[in-house]
Amino acid sequence: MVDRAAGALSLPDDWPADPDLSLILNRMGLWDWDLASGLMHMDEPALEVFDVRPEEYDGRPESLAFRVPPEEGARLDAMVAQALKTGSDHYGAYFRIRRRDGSLRWTHTQGRVRRDGKGRPVRIIGIVRDATEELADSSARIAVDIERRRQTSVVESTTAALAHARTVQDVIDVLKDSHGLEHFGATSLVMGLLESGGRIHLVAEGPEGSFVPGTRYTRVDEQYPMSEVVRTLAPRFIESREDFATSYPVLWPNIEVLGIEAAAYLPLIAQAQPIGALGLLYRDKSGFSAEERNVLIALGSSIAQSLQRAVLYDQEHDLAEGLQQAMLPRKIPQVPGAGIAVRYRSARMGRDVGGDWYDVITLPGGRVGAVIGDVQGHDTDAAAVMGQLRIVLRAYAAEGHTPATVMARASVFLHELDTDRFATCMYAEVDLTTGVVQAVRAGHMDPLIRDADGTCRRVPVEGGLPLGLSAEFGQLEYPVNTVELDPGQTLILYTDGLVEMPGADLDDGLQLLTALVHAGPRDLQLLADHLCDVVEERGGDDDVALLLLRRKGAFAPRTGGRLRQHVAQNDPEALRSARHMVRAAVRAWGARERADEIELAADEMITNALMHTDGGAIVTVRVLSGPQRRLRVEVEDRSSALPRRRDAGESGVSGRGLLLVDRLADAWGVESRGSGKCVWCEFTVPDRAGGE
Repeated sequence: MVDRAAGALSLPDDWPADPDLSLILNRMGLWDWDLASGLMHMDEPALEVFDVRPEEYDGRPESLAFRVPPEEGARLDAMVAQALKTGSDHYGAYFRIRRRDGSLRWTHTQGRVRRDGKGRPVRIIGIVRDATEELADSSARIAVDIERRRQTSVVESTTAALAHARTVQDVIDVLKDSHGLEHFGATSLVMGLLESGGRIHLVAEGPEGSFVPGTRYTRVDEQYPMSEVVRTLAPRFIESREDFATSYPVLWPNIEVLGIEAAAYLPLIAQAQPIGALGLLYRDKSGFSAEERNVLIALGSSIAQSLQRAVLYDQEHDLAEGLQQAMLPRKIPQVPGAGIAVRYRSARMGRDVGGDWYDVITLPGGRVGAVIGDVQGHDTDAAAVMGQLRIVLRAYAAEGHTPATVMARASVFLHELDTDRFATCMYAEVDLTTGVVQAVRAGHMDPLIRDADGTCRRVPVEGGLPLGLSAEFGQLEYPVNTVELDPGQTLILYTDGLVEMPGADLDDGLQLLTALVHAGPRDLQLLADHLCDVVEERGGDDDVALLLLRRKGAFAPRTGGRLRQHVAQNDPEALRSARHMVRAAVRAWGARERADEIELAADEMITNALMHTDGGAIVTVRVLSGPQRRLRVEVEDRSSALPRRRDAGESGVSGRGLLLVDRLADAWGVESRGSGKCVWCEFTVPDRAGGE
């Protein structure tokens, strides 16, 4: 009948129109997306809709990304992902593209999902068309525009806030913020993190008073919405009170009292693995539109990525902080004649803990080494370099090297580590007997000294280049500055995190620190706590290391006098002069009762040095006053070989020296020095009043 009617009406030869012609006249284009290969065929009308030339398109969807604004692209991606996950066979959406001239144009796309025999999506076929005229000046366009602006605002504001979230707590704070809940349109939220063993730990709930008893820890296999979305990796939209009560009868009684009528539970997935779940609960809401679902799914993806970064950040911080603490001294030694307080505060910004360190080194002769330093950087590598540098610096100091030599050798060591790190450092060798401080500075902050009355001042110390750099540039000479530390005065060493303040000059920070020390508690431990508390309140973004050393005059031994003589090898006159010096010291310092013992022990030590080493010896005699007055004889030489006691035998003519010293002296020992060693012995002698 159709044929007869057609013949009677004499229709055009090309009737009915070819489908391609119909699509072209209606400004529609075709696209075919093969999901396995990722290739998407687009005919010329489709490319015209996107204002893309054929030679600009390489067959991959990413080639169109420059035409689609980011927020529109995120919404389309979420829509496609939702259709593929839920088993839907079609979807459609209005979106905008940016044309070649920069203007935005409304576009509409519609797709059909093709699946294989097992229900897996393999292909999407669809159309795309210009929707400008359809939406122009219509109420539909206005409504879509308003809703899209709101949704775009939600995506942008939440994503921007999450971009600054570094820790898990930061992410929680962003989500629990009252403005964040308003953007979501939710009454309250819950968030749980998946732990080992299939346990979900509820880490956030808000606002206050919305916690549901019994949900702090749940399991993935239990009948809770958060457990379900973690188990299935699919969102769960609860659209009514009846749906909630029927699906989750255990949870519903506690939810009902909160007035909740709908909820959206989203799996938090990162790198194809569940890391937790987010629940948004609503009052006065019934159902979720397709647009709302897409926005929530997109937000869930953004939150998951931020949360994963935060979890890794927290793990790295814990690892770095543990490494930092392991590298710092486990115990600060008790130093007679000194009070010491140390503190380390790690930052919660940047890459967290880094290379700040302190150390206290007990040295012979009533001396102590105080070290503060900062390796460049804030990561585990900086902490590892710090640990190595601290150990070698301690070793060089304990060997008896001068402060300048300690710094120079530490700089060479750091340079030879073949790392791109350098370090600033301050090393102060304090003689608690005399109060003399030898300070060496390598690009570090000047120390402070606090007087007994609380007055605090900065002590300018001439310095050299930071460790590592001085070796690289061949400038290893570090000037030694001498400072006097009176009884009751406190030496303060610190890293720059204690004085740096956002938006302020370093001098302002130093003035503030000086004022804080002046007004702070007299007790060393309380003062150290006070300074760190101020930094905590200020919110500094750098690590802080702090070392306070106070000289206690009441317990510091005092030198009653000192005599020194150099004895060269093959110089009998110098040897006789040294013996005379020892004899004179014994008489002058009231030790006549032990004169023979002291002179014999000193003679044996001097002879031993001249016979078994090269380069002569330096003989020092001093008297030390304290609980017991002592006379001390020291013999230094340039050999690092340590002497040892040995059996001389019945006819032996050598080997008796140290045996005699051991029998005669009240105490004796050997100390490593930077250029060799020192053999010493001590004799208890009467006070002056009783000795004369």
